[in-house]
Amino acid sequence: MTSEPLFASGKTSVNGKGLALIPKTDVKQGLKDFKSDQEVRWCPGCGDYAILAAVQSFLPELGLRRENIVFVSGIGCSSRFPYYLNTYGMHSIHGRAPAIATGLAASRPDLSVWVITGDGDALSIGGNHLIHALRRNVNLNILLFNNRIYGLTKGQYSPTSEIGKITKSTPMGSLDKPFNPISLAIGAEASFVARTLDSDRKHLQSVLREATAHRGTSLVEIYQNCNIFNDNAFEQLKDPDVRDDITLRLEHGQPIVSATKAVVRAANGGIEVAARDSVSADQILVHDAHNPDPSVAFALSRLDEPAFEHVPIGIFRSVDRPSYDTLMAEQLDDAVAQQGPGDLSELLMGGDTWRIG
Repeated sequence: MTSEPLFASGKTSVNGKGLALIPKTDVKQGLKDFKSDQEVRWCPGCGDYAILAAVQSFLPELGLRRENIVFVSGIGCSSRFPYYLNTYGMHSIHGRAPAIATGLAASRPDLSVWVITGDGDALSIGGNHLIHALRRNVNLNILLFNNRIYGLTKGQYSPTSEIGKITKSTPMGSLDKPFNPISLAIGAEASFVARTLDSDRKHLQSVLREATAHRGTSLVEIYQNCNIFNDNAFEQLKDPDVRDDITLRLEHGQPIVSATKAVVRAANGGIEVAARDSVSADQILVHDAHNPDPSVAFALSRLDEPAFEHVPIGIFRSVDRPSYDTLMAEQLDDAVAQQGPGDLSELLMGGDTWRIG
């Protein structure tokens, strides 16, 4: 295996896209190289199997050494993911995977750092950690498995469960308005936000390619079926009789349409969905994923409300802005240039001290 120098000219500043400074391998890799020897232990038929297979077959494309790839997870069914990949990994604390991954990515720009989380792990106890990772734009890839239920703890409602959802913890129906993960991410000024589906491997892998090429935080929501506690939650998107009608494909520079529907400007200045044969081509909204103004991307994220009548799938937003680790490294460079190398022992022992008693 060969590796390139991590930092040009000895500086710690990070430049370029997501994988620019990560050492490459000259060893040909395949899916088997990224499978661990651990028994995969999810319920038979779980959508996590499809996502795992898609990621395992995608990782060789990166051309990275396995020791330069790290998966960090929290707690939940999805969080068993690191066990099943032959890379470095950590099954961490409930909701805290973004915080742990932030420290790793900020201190080790030679790593491709991934966070695996679920709708409960990320949006309940971990909500604060998620939004701050997004606003800071740390160089992470966050895969948020959304099955709209708590699976590991046997079927309680989650932060994405719909109003009226009857579960073990809401026998009379949930009263909570659910989070929309895409809206939440865009509201937190995330620089890359996308949505895909567990059973659509081609689309899932195409989104992963874009996410890994992006410098900064990439959040990918993956609709994932829990066939035990919330089966067929996204059946409309998989049913060949209706999926082409309700799925609005988001492709940069292309009109936003399904087989029968189109996204157009509304009279109030927002956007709305119209019958495709009722509008002219110049009325149909053309998707601009690189627009620095997040307002249209946010409006698109609301189109799946309330009952999946039409669902945008693809990359909502992909904009360039400095990543947290880049800015931190540059700040450290400036400090060293102005003040010289720091002394940790002097820092710990310096300042005012006093004795008690």
